[in-house]
Amino acid sequence: MAQPTMSVSPYWELTFDADGDVDAAQRDRLLAGAKRHGIRDLIVFSHGWNNDRSGAHRLYSRFFEPIPRLAPAAARIGYAGVVWPSMRFSDEPIPDFPRSVAAETSRRPALDEDTRHALLETFPGRATVVDQIARMLEQRPPEESELEEFGRLVRLLVDAVPPGPQALFAADTLAEGVPQDEPRMFAGPAAEVCGEFAAALARLECGDEQREFGIPNPWDGAHELLRQATYYAMKRRAGTVGERGLGPLIGRLARAVPGVRVHLVGHSFGGRLVSFALRGLPDGVRTVKSVTLLQGAFSHYAFAARLPHDPRAGGVLQGQQNRIDGPLVCCYSRHDSALSTMYPLASRMARDAQGVLPEPGAAVLSVGGVLGTKWGAMGHDGVQSVPGTRGYGLAEALAGELPVSGCVNVDVAEVVRRGGAPAGAHSDIVHPELARVVLAAGRIAQDGPPPRDLPV
Repeated sequence: MAQPTMSVSPYWELTFDADGDVDAAQRDRLLAGAKRHGIRDLIVFSHGWNNDRSGAHRLYSRFFEPIPRLAPAAARIGYAGVVWPSMRFSDEPIPDFPRSVAAETSRRPALDEDTRHALLETFPGRATVVDQIARMLEQRPPEESELEEFGRLVRLLVDAVPPGPQALFAADTLAEGVPQDEPRMFAGPAAEVCGEFAAALARLECGDEQREFGIPNPWDGAHELLRQATYYAMKRRAGTVGERGLGPLIGRLARAVPGVRVHLVGHSFGGRLVSFALRGLPDGVRTVKSVTLLQGAFSHYAFAARLPHDPRAGGVLQGQQNRIDGPLVCCYSRHDSALSTMYPLASRMARDAQGVLPEPGAAVLSVGGVLGTKWGAMGHDGVQSVPGTRGYGLAEALAGELPVSGCVNVDVAEVVRRGGAPAGAHSDIVHPELARVVLAAGRIAQDGPPPRDLPV
């Protein structure tokens, strides 16, 4: 099949498997091509959880499209798109992207064919398990024991407790070097977990209005348990691909094309992937000149040396921002429901940040309360508990110069604001203003004329 048209050139694709191994032919084309084209600035973008290959390609093409006219005419920019084995839930709306029929015809769909196919591709060898999950979501048997069986099947599908060092790639926080966040959301009663997800979804759909009927059916949350479980597996993969795949590749690029400046961009779990790439950089490599996180779907404490509620623990990426020869810029939006509500709820269930847990059934959806602090995500309120972090509004960030190093939070809610339940504006990232943030973070356009035709 012919490669779809890309809006910019030169562009290279980099495909990684779940273990972080890169397609060698694609890697070699990048190394040779960057040298042949005399690339000075290479923008490397990683997609998040809700993408397949074609969706990732469309995302990159649309996000990169305005950059040539925003950058100086003399800039020598190259573009690379990372493709890693995440999966697309076809019922989850993405602004300006095709939406499945299932999403239009059912408030809480069973497993539509597109999502079923994606599960089979993402978790090979589990066809029987996927068939059983699909059947249970369709039939919604009333017995609580059937919900427990559903939870068992979901755990089996995603390999909830992986062997060996893979647990570290799923961690957000560490205590004395030990990962704190075993996925205990899979160990509790499935009916209770599904009930919490059902209540959260009902609140997202109704806002502050009270539902007139009783407690939602736990099966209304079963599809969300499956979604969050696959996200947990994708979270683990993102860390693996970043540290074992992209980081070492950047080291090879530094040797093959001395002087090239790399700018990492990641959306959602792609933000986790490019951040873990910093841990995988060979010693002495200072090629990465900026990192821009777009609605990053990992803990806002990931770079913290100490957690405010547990001084024994710190972020899994503590200090890694110092491996960037430039700033780490975190774009966040309060309109991102995936990160303001569903991510903290799933993180609390997974114990991604240790501490005193609220009692089951307690009011836990307040962003300003427990979930909004201990279990918050980068893309909801930015980097937290890292001394010296600077904060900006979007207009302020685009009007001046961003810091040359350290962590920087940019509130992008004025443009990242569209999207329906359950994700909200999580994927509303294709905006020229965000492309300008990438250029500003990497100082790619600092010597050129001001951007044209775009408001500050």
